[in-house]
Amino acid sequence: MVRKMIYLINPISGTQKKEKIKDLITRKTRAEGIHFEILPSRADGHYDDLRKTIKRDSITDIIICGGDGTLNAVVHALQGIDIRIGIIPIGSGNSVALAAKIPRQTGRALDIIFQGHAYPVDAFHINEKFSCALCGIGFDAEVAHEFAKQKTRGLQTYLRISTMKFFSSKPYPFEIKLQDRVITKDAYFISIANSNQFGNNVTIAPRASMSDGLLDIVIVKKMNKMLLPFSVLLQVAGNNRLMEVVEYFEEKNIIYVQTDKIIIRNPSHAPMHIDGEPVDTSTEFNIRIIPHCFKLLQSAMPKA
Repeated sequence: MVRKMIYLINPISGTQKKEKIKDLITRKTRAEGIHFEILPSRADGHYDDLRKTIKRDSITDIIICGGDGTLNAVVHALQGIDIRIGIIPIGSGNSVALAAKIPRQTGRALDIIFQGHAYPVDAFHINEKFSCALCGIGFDAEVAHEFAKQKTRGLQTYLRISTMKFFSSKPYPFEIKLQDRVITKDAYFISIANSNQFGNNVTIAPRASMSDGLLDIVIVKKMNKMLLPFSVLLQVAGNNRLMEVVEYFEEKNIIYVQTDKIIIRNPSHAPMHIDGEPVDTSTEFNIRIIPHCFKLLQSAMPKA
């Protein structure tokens, strides 16, 4: 099969200079003898013209130069089309890329695009919305909403906002239906993860796989706020074991389980983000996995 690629570059993603990225893409792709085109991503997420171009020109690969939000919009728009997705991670978090062991360096990411293989990756729905990586309700969504307002992006900005929001954070009431069990809890946040991390290799769901047909659910319960950072660090470090849904959760500060679907009732309208992008919240979330949703170019088959 003759490969034909379209690179989609998000002009506001991350902090790297886009002209240097374009120059490196052009040089390395020409050296591979691959037909390609470089286009900007769309802020409105409308890719009807791209769908037509893929079919008309027999495009084989769409390469996303951006972060999780750009990946989300493109993958969602291209559902139903047989296409390989590659990532050059230049976003602020890059959760999916880093979980898939795709390096941040543009040249090394291009090597995987040229030499790697496309493996199936899951995604999931939150009501009518779509996610590739991670959905958060509560504290981390507060951070995402504030982060989106900033003129300067990057890890330093994210850490500054997280620290600021921590001191004003409060738990929210939730009712969570897991299989046949209903759990009523106050929690600082709930993460629903397909990827294993928030981004920047901060692994909120250390046991997560993007191809196992399961979501990793992390519920950070109400606790003494002085204990909160330490409890979250234990989760990030992988010290909290994966629990069974039928277990007794009362003595745990953090609940960590896997499931293919979950319903979360949110009576206080806690904020939500999807793949790092702020979205409108709801009083109820019906969340379900989409197994093997798209094909991602990687250097090795992901562990199920």
